[in-house]
Amino acid sequence: MRVFNLFTLFGGLALFLYGMDLLGKSLEKASGGRLEQILENLTSNVFKAVLLGAGVTGIIQSSSATTVMVVGFVNSGIMPLSRATGIIIGANIGTTVTAWILSLAGIQSDNVIVQLFKPETFSPVLAVVGIIFIMFAKREKLKNIGSIFIGFAILMFGMNTMSGAVAPLSGVKEFTDILLMFSNPLLGVAAGTLLTAIIQSSSASVGILQALCLTGRVTYGSAIPIIMGQNIGTCITAILSAMGANRNAKRAASIHLLFNLIATLIFLAVFYTLNIFIRFEFLEQNATPLGIAVFHTSFNVAAAIILLPFNKMFEKLAYLIIRKTRAELEQLPKRMDILEKRFLETPGYAISQCKLAARLMFDETRDSFILASGLLTEYDDRIFAKIKKSEEKVDSFEDQICNYLLEISKMELGAEESQMLSVLLHSITDIETISDYTCSIGIAYRNIQNKKGLFSAEAVKELDVIQHAVMDMLEETKTMFSDEQHVKEIYAYHQVIGELIDELREKHIERLKSGKCTIDSGLALTDILNYFERISVRCRRIANYLVQAGKEDLEIHDHEYWLPVFAYQEVYGFYKRKYAL
Repeated sequence: MRVFNLFTLFGGLALFLYGMDLLGKSLEKASGGRLEQILENLTSNVFKAVLLGAGVTGIIQSSSATTVMVVGFVNSGIMPLSRATGIIIGANIGTTVTAWILSLAGIQSDNVIVQLFKPETFSPVLAVVGIIFIMFAKREKLKNIGSIFIGFAILMFGMNTMSGAVAPLSGVKEFTDILLMFSNPLLGVAAGTLLTAIIQSSSASVGILQALCLTGRVTYGSAIPIIMGQNIGTCITAILSAMGANRNAKRAASIHLLFNLIATLIFLAVFYTLNIFIRFEFLEQNATPLGIAVFHTSFNVAAAIILLPFNKMFEKLAYLIIRKTRAELEQLPKRMDILEKRFLETPGYAISQCKLAARLMFDETRDSFILASGLLTEYDDRIFAKIKKSEEKVDSFEDQICNYLLEISKMELGAEESQMLSVLLHSITDIETISDYTCSIGIAYRNIQNKKGLFSAEAVKELDVIQHAVMDMLEETKTMFSDEQHVKEIYAYHQVIGELIDELREKHIERLKSGKCTIDSGLALTDILNYFERISVRCRRIANYLVQAGKEDLEIHDHEYWLPVFAYQEVYGFYKRKYAL
């Protein structure tokens, strides 16, 4: 084997790894965070968790990526540790899909239909289609599909390049002697673990093994222990990801390692004990890419079937290894822990988490307004203190979400993702402003309390009607984060609240003329009504942003013309009657 073959081998490996990375990232980008959302919304059914873990991993072609997601979910408190086990087991099965795709390279037949299924036949076609989509398509989804095709084509080209580079090794005795060393199960497991830990991808290391199989010098006796080691080596990514995370995330990573270690130990003990008595003749036969794929899948499926009933045991073992501390038992989860740094690797999902965080921030603001509303009829310093604390919390939420969105903006984003990022940046600013107005309303009610009898009973009753309209508008705005179709309700609320404010001002002037109200009460009332009006405007702006989330250009101005006139008038009429003074 000449030195140029060695260069070709490493060049092929580089293309193979790059193709796999591009393929995985393009698939994640095309999913727009939906795959991660599916994982997050798992039920407690461990069998469903296994199936979904396998499905998502099979799509993104990386068990490491799936387990890193799981570590992030557990670290942020989104997913309990009990769910993580099923997903990790499923990820081990899903990662075997790559080996089956690569095994197509070993098909030998002159049949035209069979030839069409060979990667070297269809991958150039995918490359051509992919580059056309990337260069000429205007839609972001088509560009993502083009990147998927290109990634697959590069992956297969790298695989073929590696296979061609190692072909001369078939006649090299030293190479055969090295492979014979791996027939020793312990050395084979160690080699597979080390290789996979270095490149951090079991799919890639299995691909390298399949390329070596094409030399005709790799036996099943050498390949099987290496595959065992590859399952262990892939745990390194999750372990590295868990460094710096909370103890629960470390437990999730340890479950991944424990499962693969125990599965490997059980297989080695049973398989090689049986081999002493039965003597498996196929161990001396030359391995094929298809044979590697079959064994890789069979082992992981068998391990899942055997060990799945003991899923609770892995959780207990993780707690034995990383015990709960007193501080951990007493610590309450923080709501903004959902902004987990590990999710930044999948910007689509990270943005969806920001949207959830914005909704939590809005919830906090709405709850604070409800508290402030109660101060109109019965002022309480303890309630006012809660409102002040809530305002500080919302400020903190704004900083955290803004910083997280800034980190996302540094990633490669599609048009829709960039648009949603802008929507959220505008929205959280308005939410924080609503929180400030709410605190100001609380201060205004405190001042009224200090001047007893400032407002007449009639004025208090009218203020209470407007308060309830604003409160309901806040509740309706909250629904916009999950259903943008409620925009007509928001616009109707804004119009009704504006008319109520104008009506209340006129009534106050009448009371002022008749001597029922004072100038001081007028100033206080004006301030409160201004805050209500500004909150209404901010809610309408938030609705305006969210309804444009899927559009190409974000317009910050209101656009009533997009509302269906009849449906809008019907909603407006209902609210007009509901909040009549």
